[in-house]
Amino acid sequence: MGVNHCGLVALLALSISIVEISSKFEFTNIMCNSLDKQFSDFEYCYIKSVNRSYKYVSIKAKLFKTPITKINGVILKRFNGYNGYRPFMFNITLDACRFMNNTKSNPIASYLYDFIRPFTNMNHNCPYDHDLVIEKLPIHFVNHQVTKVLPVPEGDYLYETNWMAYDIRRAVVKVYGTIS
Repeated sequence: MGVNHCGLVALLALSISIVEISSKFEFTNIMCNSLDKQFSDFEYCYIKSVNRSYKYVSIKAKLFKTPITKINGVILKRFNGYNGYRPFMFNITLDACRFMNNTKSNPIASYLYDFIRPFTNMNHNCPYDHDLVIEKLPIHFVNHQVTKVLPVPEGDYLYETNWMAYDIRRAVVKVYGTIS
């Protein structure tokens, strides 16, 4: 009986001392491309590395005409044995103004919007008659979203958004990252 008790105590001590294994997200690249310079252009679009533990993304899109009516978002993942990226999880297109009037109407879009909500000026109902800004979206915030809120498997990812007006693609933003 004493031996079983010691074994149980050792097992309990071992289970308490196990360290939680967690994933880590890292920005690897960002590309912003205006497809219609008469409609919009990017004043800036970059990843800034302040130090080893603090990186952030900033984007400023200048709108010369309005409105942006639809947004398409797709997550792609690089799979071994394939050239390039393949669709992963979802590919959604939504009416931007309808979504902004009720951001809980689409759970997937809401999850993605939560990535930028605290760091953007796009947090109000339409119309958007001003420049669109995402300012200093920190890596630790994105890391929390993809490892704690909705855990995503390790790998290389591309999050691509297509911004449309009158069913014509006007701009594309691509954010590349790795979860390890």
